[in-house]
Amino acid sequence: MQHARVSMRLGRWLRGAALGAAALAAAVAWAGKSTADHSQFKELKGPFASGEEVTKACLSCHNQAAKQVMETRHWTWEYTNPDTGQKLGKKTMLNSFCIGDRSNEAFCNSCHIGYGWKDASFDFHAQQKVDCLVCHNTGGYKKPAGLAGEVPTTRMEYPPGSGKYLDPVDLAKVAQYVGKTSVQTCGTCHYNGGGGDGVKHGDLDSSLNTADRELDVHMASKAKGGAGFACATCHEADGHKIAGSRISVTASDPHGPLLRGDTVHAGRNAATCQSCHGDKPHKESLLSIERLNNHTSKLACQACHVPEFARGGVPTKMFWDWSTAGKLDAQGKPMLVKDEHGHAIYDSRKGDFKYGEHVVPEYVWFNGKVRYTLQQDTIDPTQVVQINHFEGSPEDPKARIWPVKHFRGAQPYDKVTNKLLVPHTATPDDTAFWFNFDWPKALKAGAEATGTEFSGQYGFVKTEMFWPITHMVAPAKNAVACASCHSAPAQSRLGDLPGVYLPARDHHPWIDRLGWLAVAAVVAGVLIHGGARVVTHLRSGRAH
Repeated sequence: MQHARVSMRLGRWLRGAALGAAALAAAVAWAGKSTADHSQFKELKGPFASGEEVTKACLSCHNQAAKQVMETRHWTWEYTNPDTGQKLGKKTMLNSFCIGDRSNEAFCNSCHIGYGWKDASFDFHAQQKVDCLVCHNTGGYKKPAGLAGEVPTTRMEYPPGSGKYLDPVDLAKVAQYVGKTSVQTCGTCHYNGGGGDGVKHGDLDSSLNTADRELDVHMASKAKGGAGFACATCHEADGHKIAGSRISVTASDPHGPLLRGDTVHAGRNAATCQSCHGDKPHKESLLSIERLNNHTSKLACQACHVPEFARGGVPTKMFWDWSTAGKLDAQGKPMLVKDEHGHAIYDSRKGDFKYGEHVVPEYVWFNGKVRYTLQQDTIDPTQVVQINHFEGSPEDPKARIWPVKHFRGAQPYDKVTNKLLVPHTATPDDTAFWFNFDWPKALKAGAEATGTEFSGQYGFVKTEMFWPITHMVAPAKNAVACASCHSAPAQSRLGDLPGVYLPARDHHPWIDRLGWLAVAAVVAGVLIHGGARVVTHLRSGRAH
């Protein structure tokens, strides 16, 4: 027993040393570029009893930072869509994965850039609640799920009674080695939406941390032949407001490239492909320029340049059926069933899953406007419910053909009111589904937290979501081949997508006749020309 305790202490020490070394290495690399060495600031020497104390120290110099953060969607998790009037943001939106945030704040809000948002009492005006370290740490910082965004400062058992322990974070060390945001810091949250690595987006997962050029030409390091971009290279920030959003998408940007930093020019979004490359980027032969650049009036850049998603070795979830959750084994214990690759395909807490790797996207007309099914909306349970609907049509000048991840699932709804329900799942108490497997209790608690009526009668409805694909940009040589779309409908990536005439996929009698007439004219021209050459040659021979 004593040997085991020594081994555990040694293991913790080694992990701490490794994290410290990583932070130090990152800090040393950053120190050569920064004009300030934070390790020399007495305000950051600590010790710190909480993350809030670190924030107070940060604000003693960066005195406008918290105010700026508080005006962003990263802080409020709210956004009113000017096109639809819908109130969106993670605070109120539903999805087909973990379904909803409310009643599950203590678990979900480990990905909030604040400390202590565990319920509706959270003070959004308290500047010390802003978490500077979650974006600006260079290693050794982690916000465990379940602590409402707090970080452990002493060793603690979590969940209580589980026998699992969380090690404390050395806040002083983390604070002294802060730096710019990185792929890793952004990815801590954005890779793990939906409860795991790569679950939600399909084009965002931890493989991008070490991407090679084949996976992503932008995010691969320069040593691996890529551009060495951080997320903020494209998602430019101005006063902590980050360019680009999946709930307010710039679907088309028919302009030339921006001068970097000129983010306000004509109100353009700095995170579009065109902001760097322009809308006519192809510069090969004269014929190629015309042929490829003419596609940009119909196709999003991503339609050709992201041929598949989930290409880095991390699968993405394509299906989640909550209706099967709650099954227990013969001993009355929760089950976890994995496939041959070690991925969970059934979890008593969540239901059945299906995954995909190297997934060929589906394609839709999209003008950037997205309408969501919200909890107050009445649904038709006899139909598949679209949690989000991408607007756009071939006639819309702002619409382009976009690649999307098409996710399917089943989730709970009220059979009397025909409204979707948010279950209370994750916080360890006697109403949370993950801890009692009692749907009525979990749905009632979720309804109370969201201010929704619950009749007590529930069922499960099929749902679907669409996720725009825009990362994992392949090298030009691996772009979608012409014949992948210009082929018979059964083989064409665009299938029966309407609104565009695709040679080889589509046929029109008169166009076909004109085409064959052109072929016949060319053949006739060749024969006539060849015949004339022969006749001329023969006459020339006789003359001699």
